[in-house]
Amino acid sequence: QMKVEESGGGLVQPGGSLRLSCAASGSFASIVAMGWYRQDPGKQRELVASLSRDGTTNYATSVQGRFTISRDNGGNTVYLQMNSLKPEDTALYYCKADIQPWAHSRYSEVYWGQGTQVTVSS
Repeated sequence: QMKVEESGGGLVQPGGSLRLSCAASGSFASIVAMGWYRQDPGKQRELVASLSRDGTTNYATSVQGRFTISRDNGGNTVYLQMNSLKPEDTALYYCKADIQPWAHSRYSEVYWGQGTQVTVSS
C-alpha cells in the first residue's frame, strides 16, 4: 500500500505566503526522492523543487530565493514553504514521491498526490 497526500493550498494575495505539506505513507522500503511540481491550464507540468535522499535540493529558477523545500519524519513528509507569492505562481501543485518498494528492489516507483490548488490573486 502506498499513498501520497498533499495539502495546504488556498487563496492568497500577492506577496503572501503558504506552506504546502505532503505525506507519503504505506508499505515501502525507502524514499529515493520527493518533490513538488505544478501545472496550470495551458502549461506543461514543471518541477518546482525537489529533495533527494542525500539532501540535494533543486529549484526552478522562477522560485529560487522564494520557495524552500524541507523534510522531516525520516523523509516521509516534505514541505514547500512559499514566500513572496506572485500571480504567476498560481497552479495546481502536486507532490511526487519516488520510492523503493522493497529492500532489494531493482526499480523505484513513482507516486503522485492528487494535487492542491494555489491561487495568488488580489
